[in-house]
Amino acid sequence: MPQRPRIIGHLLDEPVTFQTERLSFASHGVDRRDALFRESAFERIERWTLALAWVLSPKRIAGLPGMLRMCAREALAPDYALPDPERALVSPPGLAGIAHDLPLTKLIEAYRRGLYPLAHAGPLKWWSPPARAVLFFDEFHMSSKLRKLMRQGRYTVTFDRDFEAVIRACAGRRAGRWHLTWITPRIMRAYAEAFDAGLAHSFEVWNKDGQLVGGGYGLGTGAAFSSESQFAHEANASKVGMAVLNWHLAKWRYRFNDGKLTGPLLQSAGFREIPRSEFLGRLAGAVLAPGKAGRWQIEADLAAVSEWQPGGASRQVNAARTRRSPA
Repeated sequence: MPQRPRIIGHLLDEPVTFQTERLSFASHGVDRRDALFRESAFERIERWTLALAWVLSPKRIAGLPGMLRMCAREALAPDYALPDPERALVSPPGLAGIAHDLPLTKLIEAYRRGLYPLAHAGPLKWWSPPARAVLFFDEFHMSSKLRKLMRQGRYTVTFDRDFEAVIRACAGRRAGRWHLTWITPRIMRAYAEAFDAGLAHSFEVWNKDGQLVGGGYGLGTGAAFSSESQFAHEANASKVGMAVLNWHLAKWRYRFNDGKLTGPLLQSAGFREIPRSEFLGRLAGAVLAPGKAGRWQIEADLAAVSEWQPGGASRQVNAARTRRSPA
């Protein structure tokens, strides 16, 4: 393919030139979305069956009465207003309300308030968990193995090139795991509309053969970014993409990356849990600050991102203070 030089910011502020392939952007037509944003009858039955098993599992069955009471109350007297995130249920933890409709304006306002929609089956629900997994960019962690992989030239990362394929892959099957997903066709269409508005974004990881082998998507509200889901068809591909995403979010002065619920993958990258009250306080300030609207473009190659040392100076200062502290 023909190549052209691009000038980018190196390590967040130093200019550097590198070569990048000219990538043709995929079509985001209605027909393609109709083809991708589908669920067969078998897949629907499978999802409902696994959702029932999930909610009846020993760790979660205690929350079933509270969920049923809320669903019954909303069925009798629907409340279309967004719920108060601070009044979410204790059991199941974080359930705040029922999402009767999901227009773009309501979706964005929900995120600005600290709510997000999720349901494996049944009515779509608003959630505000008691603890939130958040990445502050000076705490981002890249292993030496990941840095080495990013310098090998095996992958190319893009932004907003094929949102539809990414969200569909995020909803797909994972090796060695039950296929229980909350990314239903309704969710796909809602976030695709946010993508069309320049508010939702995707990252794509391509191998040397031009195959989409990793990616993820999320939603920006002001200077807050919420990661929704990611996938990998090759080992560590999504980690490569997440590193590039977080480099850019830090460069563009986003306040944090909200991962919602913690897990091993997020913890390994530096995400940590903070109480809901703290998250809502930080979010209130972040949504008033400017984010980066419109289609995103890559501003650093993988080699540059691999050299990123998040919070290096502050960490050295804190380490020095620790050494000087009396025992």
